[in-house]
Amino acid sequence: MNKKYLMLNDIDAYRIAFRLSNYIWDIVAKWDYLARDTVGKQFVRSVDSISANIAEGFGRHTKKDKIKFYRYSNGSLKESYDWNEKSKVRNLISEEEYNHIFEELQKLPKTINQLINFTNERLSI
Repeated sequence: MNKKYLMLNDIDAYRIAFRLSNYIWDIVAKWDYLARDTVGKQFVRSVDSISANIAEGFGRHTKKDKIKFYRYSNGSLKESYDWNEKSKVRNLISEEEYNHIFEELQKLPKTINQLINFTNERLSI
């Protein structure tokens, strides 16, 4: 009997957040020094933290520990919304870039909560 093990790249929330972080990196890399040093660094860190916390939680062994990191990713998600808004208001991103980022961020609460629920239901410890 072949048992399929869940891999990090099988997790929707991780894949969405990982792609989004690279999309934002490519945008921020083109900004001038002031924008990169202030908004850019924070924006990249917050969105990078979404997928990084999912990855760290995935690597933990207990249900409680895993869920703690998945919840941290939710906090980074909220912060990323703020940096997206600031980037738009300060004319650092186009309307099209803003909308794409916003739409991708909108997908994450549901997928992160599904991951939390899956972990709660399937793990015994």
